[in-house]
Amino acid sequence: MPPSDKPVLLTGGNPQIPKGYGDAPVQAWIAAAPGWKSDAWRRLDALIAQTVPDVCKAVKWNSPLYGVEEGRWFLGVHVFDRYLKVSFFNGADLDPLPPVGSKQKHVRYFHIHEEDAVDEARFADWVTQACRLPGERM
Repeated sequence: MPPSDKPVLLTGGNPQIPKGYGDAPVQAWIAAAPGWKSDAWRRLDALIAQTVPDVCKAVKWNSPLYGVEEGRWFLGVHVFDRYLKVSFFNGADLDPLPPVGSKQKHVRYFHIHEEDAVDEARFADWVTQACRLPGERM
């Protein structure tokens, strides 16, 4: 891809990807994520697809979203300088709770730093639980 065609990285390094539905815009976001974050999310994107075979994907507000039906999302991810921020939109109903709270009553976060060894079994369990809950309309 010529340098002029590379997506712009917004503050914190989040790729600016046009809104779109399906796997292609999510894969474009993953390819544009800076440094280690691209490989880390590529692995977790594949794990989500394996865990929820008919998962719906989209990029909205420069962030990948995942749901069991288009327009209702259970999970989103966003790049920050030092970590990936995974949002479980009904995370307060997951057991165990994702570790980071939110100002929003039902949302819980899971932060992934470069040096973190992600417990993929725990992540897949959260995804399994989250996809069974009502999705967030966005």
